[in-house]
Amino acid sequence: MEQYVMKGGTPLTGTVNISGAKNAALALLAAAIMTDDTVTIENLPDVRDVKVMLTAIEEIGGKVEYLDKHTVKINGSSISALSVDYEYIKKIRASYYLLGALLGKYKKAEVALPGGCAIGSRPIDLHIKGFKALGASVDIGYGLISAQAQSLVGTHIYLDKVSVGATINILMAAALAEGKTTIENAAKEPHVVDVANFLNSMGANIRGAGTDVIRVQGVEKLHGTVYSVIPDQIEAGTFMCAAAATHGDVLVKNVIPKHLEATTAKLLEAGCEIIEYDDAVRVCAKDIELSPTQVTTLPYPGFPTDMQPQMAVVLALASGTSTVTESIFENRFKYVDELARMGANMKVESNIAIITGVEHFTGARVSAPDLRAGAALVIAGLAADGVTTVDDIHFIQRGYEDFEEKLRGIGAAIEKVDSDHDLQKFILKVS
Repeated sequence: MEQYVMKGGTPLTGTVNISGAKNAALALLAAAIMTDDTVTIENLPDVRDVKVMLTAIEEIGGKVEYLDKHTVKINGSSISALSVDYEYIKKIRASYYLLGALLGKYKKAEVALPGGCAIGSRPIDLHIKGFKALGASVDIGYGLISAQAQSLVGTHIYLDKVSVGATINILMAAALAEGKTTIENAAKEPHVVDVANFLNSMGANIRGAGTDVIRVQGVEKLHGTVYSVIPDQIEAGTFMCAAAATHGDVLVKNVIPKHLEATTAKLLEAGCEIIEYDDAVRVCAKDIELSPTQVTTLPYPGFPTDMQPQMAVVLALASGTSTVTESIFENRFKYVDELARMGANMKVESNIAIITGVEHFTGARVSAPDLRAGAALVIAGLAADGVTTVDDIHFIQRGYEDFEEKLRGIGAAIEKVDSDHDLQKFILKVS
């Protein structure tokens, strides 16, 4: 079983390049099959979830051709199956995007109920509400969700709760519906905007993405395009927190600073110096004492739930008491017990973590409970005295490209190992 092993205590310094956004890429890949023309997508992150989605597209008859590690050509003209029950697809949450894409194009779709990280319930009732409003009938049974319609007709849809997944799924189906669809209380996340821009580049007519009202004028068909995925704001934020926790100085390149404003604001409150450039952010925490602050997760442009564990690690090293309120997912604090093994002083009451800062963490063997918590534990290990091993790193590999290599590039002593022999070798090397 693969593990990350690291020796902490060294400030991270240097430059790191950010990959394409996983959450945007998965939706774009699904949307790419909505035309019979060839679509080229650039700046794809080389992560496990993306590979699973591409394999699923091939399983239903789509053609996938890798031009290089980060560029792929997709042609959906040869799709022969409208049922996606490929075993791995259940493991990724974004598998449900194939529902909106196939329903929009073929008026029929069946997809295995999605999985993903166990960070709390993420019901798909809003997706179903949207599809039904457009005129589809939806059934759930035998682990599959299926939708079909004689025709999809534009309508007015109000989302009871802000939902990125539902907004994107309804967008895709509505792009090829008859007439005009209005989505109110829509999610405003950068990857919602990216999907709308991508569909527009294929001939869709979508206005208002990035606001809470999106208007979609349905078109008859979409055409091919060449499109580049936006940079990953969560990967960028993770490296920003790693710089802060290790008292380092890191230039995070290939980012859109506007997307990072909520993370930037909290790191500034924690005492870091941050310099913004056109497409980069520099985080400097050398020779400073980290300050406590209060964080509440909210839909964009609020503080992202996907950055909550990484920020908690920074605050666990601040002098004083901080609180982190999780308002989106109920199981997002599963990393707290793991951090406690490393000496963190945190307690959870309901949906609030109360964090009393400690001077330093100590190395321990911990286990990643999910994708973002796993990354947070790596950050903790890099800030800790001694050696830390992180188990279950398959979660981390779902969403971070070349994580350990990028960290080594900014001075981290970290290796990916898959045997006790390699583990002992690393410990000997760094001791």
